Amino acid sequence: MSAPGIFVIGANHHRAPIEVREKLSLGAENEAALQAELAGLPGLREFAVLSTCNRIEFYGVAADAEAAAKVEAAFCNRQHFDAAEFGKFRMDLRGREVLQHLVEVAVGLDSQMLGETEIFGQLKEAYAAAQARKSTGPVLNRVFQKAFQAAKHVRSSTAITVGQVSVANVAVELALNIFGTLAEARILLLGAGDIGEKTAKAFQSRGAASLTVSSRHIERAAELAAQLGASALPFDQREARIADFDVIVCSTAAPNTVVSTVATAMAMRKRPARPLFYIDLALPRDVETGVAEIQNVFLYNLDDLAKIAEENRAAREAEIAKCRALLSERVDGLWRQVEHQLPSSAGRNGT
Repeated sequence: MSAPGIFVIGANHHRAPIEVREKLSLGAENEAALQAELAGLPGLREFAVLSTCNRIEFYGVAADAEAAAKVEAAFCNRQHFDAAEFGKFRMDLRGREVLQHLVEVAVGLDSQMLGETEIFGQLKEAYAAAQARKSTGPVLNRVFQKAFQAAKHVRSSTAITVGQVSVANVAVELALNIFGTLAEARILLLGAGDIGEKTAKAFQSRGAASLTVSSRHIERAAELAAQLGASALPFDQREARIADFDVIVCSTAAPNTVVSTVATAMAMRKRPARPLFYIDLALPRDVETGVAEIQNVFLYNLDDLAKIAEENRAAREAEIAKCRALLSERVDGLWRQVEHQLPSSAGRNGT
């Protein structure tokens, strides 16, 4: 498939399980360094990087047949990930297929939770970052902008987003199944970023009144606590206070786990009769997997929540064909617009 033209390579939840995705996850420092490296790659005219919990994808415009392979090699080297092993999980699309994939990602058709809306904002942020770096050009600018327009059109013209299609809502429903009511539940947020904030608001919307926020960045924890009417907890006290909480939502960007099996076991000795529910939304994961072996402790990560969300999929399943028909028409028009701008006529048939 190697040829000049537009491409997307990467790995996502379809083929890469969570233990692989966390090894492929780019931290902020690594992402900045990799982007600087890619900017100097010969033959790579344009590029944008989409890095989320469920996917790492490199969109590019190549002037030669080696550029995409060079991007993949640079990424694997940066992550200390064996290139042959990466090939087992790799997605590699060229030509028109790139456009189809991008619009399906934007609308939530390619997500673990069909129809979820968070990916649209993440994609816009990735494109804005690429623009700011001046790594996009006439092809990717048009492709991304038209993808956003197509996604908005499809979401407003279909029922693809009907139902509980966010990690936050699925997590709250699961907590309700465990506790019955959230009125008396004590909830701790470890991480004060966007995911943590959305999950906290979802809990509050279902009756949770006792929220505490803890973050590696104390200023952000205090800020979010004030917005939510919650209290703040110093991050270094998190494990000593586990026994005080019923639900712990973890969404930090820490490179290693921040909640240990040992600390959890000690906490459960103080409250053996009351369940403890961990929602680990982080990648790499925040909670040691051994905590799931402790009696009366429930641990759910992103892949676990996605499996549960499948039960809510039926209401949107019928909309997939309708969405794809609408998107396909848009992609055909977009491909005609950008095809002649690509470095070579190679791939004009979408291969």
